[in-house]
Amino acid sequence: MSSVLLTVHVVAALLTLGPVAIAGSLFPRPARALAADADDVGARAVATVLHRICHVYAIVSLAVPTFGIALAYELDSLGEAWLLVSIGLTAVAAAILAFGVLPEQREVLRGNGTAGSPRRLALLVGLFNLVWVAVAVLMVVQPGAHS
Repeated sequence: MSSVLLTVHVVAALLTLGPVAIAGSLFPRPARALAADADDVGARAVATVLHRICHVYAIVSLAVPTFGIALAYELDSLGEAWLLVSIGLTAVAAAILAFGVLPEQREVLRGNGTAGSPRRLALLVGLFNLVWVAVAVLMVVQPGAHS
């Protein structure tokens, strides 16, 4: 059973977090174009698609911690420090996405963004991606793990 949970956990991470990371990283460019010209139809179309990708995949990515926690329970490793830190970092990444990236993207699409919005978006997405890199390192290295 643990092999199935691990497979679903890893595949879900790859297929859901990758698109959010890429779409989020691409969003600041059309955001800058919209800040310069709110009537730029092409930039608005691209930004809308990128936001939709981030929003939908953010919801679907809830499968990642769900199957990860189920796997940790199956392996009786829920008390491992590296895993608890990973869970905490996952919550931080989710908060950055839910309360930072997605609302900033919506503001840009509504035309309420300021000239600084593309920079804030780039910073927030960069932090989001950096947190996921830290989680990935912890998942692979598992410092202090008990076998």
